[in-house]
Amino acid sequence: MVSQMQTLETAGLAMERECCRCPRLVAFRHENRTRFPKWHNAPVPSFGCQDAWLLIVGLAPGLYGANRTGRPFTGDFAGTILYATLTNLGFAYGIYKESSSDGLFLKGCRITNAVRCVPPANKPLTEETRLCISFLEEEIAGLQQLKVILALGKIAHESVSIALGLKKSSLPFIHGTWHKFDNGLLLADSYHCSRYNVQTGRLTEVMFRNVFRHVLAVTAGG
Repeated sequence: MVSQMQTLETAGLAMERECCRCPRLVAFRHENRTRFPKWHNAPVPSFGCQDAWLLIVGLAPGLYGANRTGRPFTGDFAGTILYATLTNLGFAYGIYKESSSDGLFLKGCRITNAVRCVPPANKPLTEETRLCISFLEEEIAGLQQLKVILALGKIAHESVSIALGLKKSSLPFIHGTWHKFDNGLLLADSYHCSRYNVQTGRLTEVMFRNVFRHVLAVTAGG
């Protein structure tokens, strides 16, 4: 079996480490390379297997999370909840240690972000999100076994909608809802598992697990 680290490295080859599409994000990247020279500080590649049937799309790398470790949702609060949920439901195997070298691997699942570079204050601009759409389009097109896309948050939902050739206003984002397309692909929505959403009660761990259980239920046998 090819290791998840090898998968990460292979995926990273397709992404420009020095991507210059977004001047503000480039400036922030250079600032962080000076402040934190041992961190990843580059566009974060997707994580997981190429034969995944479930693609999870988040917002963007966190400064102290994926921007530090180089793996989506790794090293911050959201990652702790996401990977615990994935492990509990059989999508992740190994022990999550908040490091890209912890040996954790995913089965049937892949994780990416709508924006690949860390934005200041974790808030990408609309133009930055738009300029990253092509990466998401390539990600979706490259998954031949894809059945379900799970969007974590409104921005991820809108990015997926555009990547699928739809107007972002054509499908409303509502936690726990599903959208089925003519080709059989499903788009599911969940609030992002961020610290803010959990601490304010907008999203509970039970709510989050139930979204994944629904994913498994609607795809059972198929």
